[in-house]
Amino acid sequence: MIRLGHIDYSNCIPVHAQLLGPEAPPDLMVLRGVPTALNQALAEGRIDAAPCSSIEYARHAAEYRLLPLTIASRGAVQSILFECDRPPAELAGATVALPTASATSIVLLRILLERHWQVRPRYVTFGQTDEDPFRSGAAAALWIGDVALRRVPGPGRALLDLGAEWWSWTGLPFAFALWQVRRDLPAAELRRLATLLAASRRWFRAREAELALAYGPTFGLAPHRLRRYWDSLVYDLADDVLAGLRRFLDLAAELGEAPPVPEPEIVLLA
Repeated sequence: MIRLGHIDYSNCIPVHAQLLGPEAPPDLMVLRGVPTALNQALAEGRIDAAPCSSIEYARHAAEYRLLPLTIASRGAVQSILFECDRPPAELAGATVALPTASATSIVLLRILLERHWQVRPRYVTFGQTDEDPFRSGAAAALWIGDVALRRVPGPGRALLDLGAEWWSWTGLPFAFALWQVRRDLPAAELRRLATLLAASRRWFRAREAELALAYGPTFGLAPHRLRRYWDSLVYDLADDVLAGLRRFLDLAAELGEAPPVPEPEIVLLA
């Protein structure tokens, strides 16, 4: 039995669609959750593989390998948004709220604030599905996933797309999630998992329009909006995405968010 984590956001559907319903094979168990929950489950060995936060690879490089799959963007990502009541360069000492569901996006925001915009705010956490940090006096808040896709900024506040901000600053794509596999997964199961994921990607591509119709209500998005979002994302761990990942992990290490990492070990799909 292969135990696979699934991010319960719309951006994971283009890779896992065939594995979530009647088409799912009997030798696969799927655990759903937000990124931080899957990060913990993989670290504890409760699952074998998952599209975990990119920063988790740096924190567990000795324990994980990568499949050549990612959730990335070349520019705007649309689902990682920074809402603020003033320009970011004016947030020194201000309260910035960070969602408990996020890991990589929090580190990315720290990098942009502290290295790019040269400010050090005060960070607090909040649950983005049931809290409004602005009512508690926050000057800015980070929103992720489908909550971010549906977010409308409050009066006098702007939404900044962190994928676009990273692209503008570095000229590189940004990998928000990576399909990470525990090194203790037996070789036969690893090959089986690679085969299932490659087949699921092909299955999704052949049915994208009908899947957008089916999943739109689930995520509170019009089908055409959902398809536009899916089509804007990058799912292949291409060379330029790897370059952006290396740049991010180097900066994260400089901030003390993770140790320096060697060259990633990537397992090819079937």
